[in-house]
Order: sequence, then C-alpha cells, then structure tokens
Amino acid sequence: MKEKVQLFGRSLSGMIMPNIGAFIAWGLITALFIETGWMPNERIAQLVRPMSSVLLPLLIAYTGGNMVAGQRGGVIGAIAAMGVIVGSDVPMFIGAMIVGPLSAWVIKKFDKLMENHVKAGFEMLVNNFSLGIIGAVLAVLAMFGVTPLVSTLNHWMSIGVGFFVDHGILPLTSLFIEPAKVLFLNNAINHGILSPMGIQQVEEMGKSIFFLLEANPGPGLGVLLAYCIAGKGNAKSSAPGAVIIHFFGGIHEIYFPYILMNPLLLLATIAGGAAGVFTFSLMGVGLTAPASPGSILALVMMVERHCYMGLFLGVLIAAVVSFVIAVPLLKFMGKDTSLEEAQQKKDAMKKQAKGIQDDSSPAAEPVQGAAKGQGRIRKIAFACDAGMGSSAMGATVLKKKIAAAGLGGIEVIHTPVSSIPADVEIVVTHQELGERAQRSNPNAERILITNFLAAPEYDILVEDLKKRNQA
Repeated sequence: MKEKVQLFGRSLSGMIMPNIGAFIAWGLITALFIETGWMPNERIAQLVRPMSSVLLPLLIAYTGGNMVAGQRGGVIGAIAAMGVIVGSDVPMFIGAMIVGPLSAWVIKKFDKLMENHVKAGFEMLVNNFSLGIIGAVLAVLAMFGVTPLVSTLNHWMSIGVGFFVDHGILPLTSLFIEPAKVLFLNNAINHGILSPMGIQQVEEMGKSIFFLLEANPGPGLGVLLAYCIAGKGNAKSSAPGAVIIHFFGGIHEIYFPYILMNPLLLLATIAGGAAGVFTFSLMGVGLTAPASPGSILALVMMVERHCYMGLFLGVLIAAVVSFVIAVPLLKFMGKDTSLEEAQQKKDAMKKQAKGIQDDSSPAAEPVQGAAKGQGRIRKIAFACDAGMGSSAMGATVLKKKIAAAGLGGIEVIHTPVSSIPADVEIVVTHQELGERAQRSNPNAERILITNFLAAPEYDILVEDLKKRNQA
C-alpha cells in the first residue's frame, strides 16, 4: 500500500519538480515587483498573472505528458491544458496534472493502434495531423469537462483549508505531514498538494503559508541536534554533517533514517512542526513561491519582504521544540545500537512477521542482486524519490570515492527511483525505496543503505569495483 502511495505521489511531484526553476522565477518576480514587493514596478508586475495562469500550468502539463509518451505526449498534454487554462479564472495546476498525462496516454494508445498500419511516406502526415486533431478535441473536452470538475475540487479544498485556518488549527496538519515525510512522501505532499494551493493563495494575497508547512527545516534540525548531544554510535558521529546538509542544503531526506531508527522521535517532529506553523500563522509569515530544496537559504529568498523576523522565529521555535522533546526520548528510550544495526533489525523483524525467508546479503555485503560480483561495471545510479536531493548528494560522494581509488570509466548518475535507466548496472538507494528500485530496473544490482552520509557500503562498493574492473 505504501509503495502505491509513493508511486502516486511521485507522479504528482514528478510534474512539478523539473519545473521548480520556473516557479522560483515567478516567485522572485512576485516578491520584487508587485505592489507590496521590494521594488514595486507596475509594468514588470504584469508578468506575474500570465506566468501563474498560463506558463506554469503548460509546463506542468508538458512534463506530465512527457513522462507518459515522450515529447509527443508532452506536446499534446500542453495543447489539452489550454482548455482548462482558458476555461477557468484561477491557476489550473491540478487540471494540468490531470489532462497532461491523460492526453499523453490517449495519443500513446492511438500510436499503438496505428502501428504497422501507415503506408511508407505518410508517417509524418499521420503523426502531425493525428496530434493536431486529437489535441484539439481534447482541449475542447478539457475546457467543458475537466474544468468544472477541477473547479469543484478546488472549491471543496478551499473549504477544507478554510476550516483549518478559520478555526486556528492549521498546526494540526503536522500530525499528517511529519509522519508522511518520513515515509518518503515529502515531495508528493509539498509539490503535489501544498504548492498548487499555495500558488492560488499567492494570487490572492501575495504570499502563502502553505509553502512552509512541509519545507520548514526546523523539526528535522531539532532531531539531528538531539542526536549530536544524546545519540550513540555511528548515528551520533554522522549527525553534525547531516545538520549542515539538512539545514543549508535543504535535503530533508537526510534525517529520515534517524527517525526510522527510533520512531518515537516522530513525536518531536510533529510537535516542532506544529509549533513552527503556529508561529508562522501568528506572525503572518508566507512565501511567494515554493522553496525547493527546503533550505533556510531558499526560504530566505522566497519569503515575503515583511516576514523575515517571523520566518526565523518560526524555524527556531520548531527546532527548539523538536530538540527538547527528542533529547529525553534518545536518552531514556533510545537503544544502544548503530543506525545500520537498527535498520537491519527492523527489516529482519518485518520479514519474519510476514513469513519471508531472509535471503538478503549479510551486513558486510552491500550488493543485493542476481549478478553480484560479476563483470566490469560502467554505470552506477544513486536513486531517490525525486532524483534531485539525496541522490545527487550520494552520487557526489560516490564519484569522489571512485576517483580517489583511481577507477576510471565508471559513470555515476543520480535519478528518480521510478525511472532508473536500463543501462545502469548498480543502483544505490535507501532501503525504504528498494522495492521501487527493483521494479524500475529489475536487472540492476542493488545496494540498500540507511545512512546517506556515512554508509559503510560506499567503501565496500569501491573495493568490489576495484576487483571487478581490474579483473
């Protein structure tokens, strides 16, 4: 069930994250040039509305269509998205997320149907006119069919959000957000749900607190600082480095294994997140665009000009509350074990409960796959949920270790776990994403890790590569 939710969330965030640069551009223009911005300019501010209502939905629809049927799918997704854009007075991000992939699926099925039925010399004619005709039909259908549906959905979502805001219980959203983040649903929540609502609120108010509900680095910072003080073994020694990467690099996934090691720490992040949201609400803090990654630097760049004090205070209070709760949990209820040992024990217990024989590799053997230790390796991928955060960091670590070992001719890339290239021979990913990695590229060997910073599997892999590539 969790894997299906992750896949659904990945499909949503996968349409947003490749276009984050465009969202940031829109956010910067909004923060600088609207009437309440740093440098109000009526003419330049005219960019704000078209970018949010036309450019961003088109990019989302194109990306969603491209995910399903390549460039052809992206084009028809953008065509169909114009139907929901023109048919509504509000930014149609959700509508674009629906019609983009759906339109691409239609053209993909049509192409499959016409395969081997087109006479030589007529391929371009059929391809162009089929795309144009089907795209035009889908645009009209989207305008009169999808737009009312999405508008109704937006209305109910607004009512739901309004209930939380009007009753002053927005901090309670941390009860759902913080546990979901640890299950690697952070990108799905932030970019698939909160960002569309936040952008619509920016249209009305010039800023939105929704961009801060998941992106606040305070709760995770508090837990990592608690590990620095009261942690044990490898978890304690790796925590300071994780603090820097989490707080300044914005890679929140770095602290998820520390929570999985001691799930009671969810109480700390939930309380810290709620305290941060309460502070943001009290002081009227909001961002002008999504902060991605969730770094304090990104938050400072995207915050509305009058909200700096409230932003820093909210992050600080969230970190302090999380830290105060996490320290006693670690001291009195923590286990005298390493981060890796805790994760291995959890996995073993899970398999035993399900009656599955534990045939995975021993702790000292990181490679889990059918062709372990055989053949020269030319391409390695580090995979995470979105392919942009922890995977990029892990790929950098591996590249440095491989270069230091004098191993040439090995390409190391970072990629989304749901779309690992077929030519990748070894995949390195977090244990929580192991099943998805196997589905994405069943022929690749897998290395499942629990600690992005100090995984012993990195060094073992390098030694294995020395033997294999020098054989």
